[in-house]
Amino acid sequence: MSRIHPTALVEPGAQIDETVEIGPYAIIGAHVVIGARTTIGSHSVIEGHTTIGTDNRIGHYAAVGGRPQDMKYRDEPTRLVIGDRNAIREFTTIHTGTVQDRGVTTLGDDNWIMAYVHVGHDCQIGNHVILSSNAQMAGHVIIGDYAIIGGMSGVHQFVRIGAHAMLGGASALVQDIPPFVIAAGNKAEPHGINVEGLRRRGFSADAISALRAAYRLLYKNSLSLEEAKAQIRELAAAGGEGDEPVSTLLGFIETSQRGIIR
Repeated sequence: MSRIHPTALVEPGAQIDETVEIGPYAIIGAHVVIGARTTIGSHSVIEGHTTIGTDNRIGHYAAVGGRPQDMKYRDEPTRLVIGDRNAIREFTTIHTGTVQDRGVTTLGDDNWIMAYVHVGHDCQIGNHVILSSNAQMAGHVIIGDYAIIGGMSGVHQFVRIGAHAMLGGASALVQDIPPFVIAAGNKAEPHGINVEGLRRRGFSADAISALRAAYRLLYKNSLSLEEAKAQIRELAAAGGEGDEPVSTLLGFIETSQRGIIR
């Protein structure tokens, strides 16, 4: 029995694994590749040069692989690449990249993308990320693994959000959130280390303690950013289980282009 509903429209050239399920009135474009056991909900549109991996669940009325919302776009064959085991819920929009950047928007593995989320052109979303309902990612946003973005939040273009960070609901983010940090507000401000999330993911008490010490240096000790970085650099060389996560935090800060929230 065919797994493609008779009312769905699949353009010639699309590469669809025989185990893919496509719901009523969905539209699949000619340059789309969809891997095994992925399901496409009714009325969804998958278009552009889009590659989707295995075991993804795309809900009803999703718009995936559409043209970037960038006035410089001139129909270049830019791409969208989605990994495996992602849940992409109803009315989500995810756009392809632009030639002004890498030319590709990427979504990794095991992500949970809730209803009405927008992922703009050239975004790079890692693995195990949660984007809550109506979270809006402008173009060129980079989100690290295990980050959580609260519902109704807006993220400015070119902003980076570090791994294991958390942005509270209804926040406006215009600068980078370092890894492991909780932020919230309009405009978003830091509110500590994501301790509970780190415990759930197996970080040791020593590693969490070291990150808390780094956070105090960065945000609580009235140090300039350069002074804080110098002391965090020493903390990262202490010789304990906190060295690696603190080094990750420091590396993120030192490579920030927009500056970190502070």
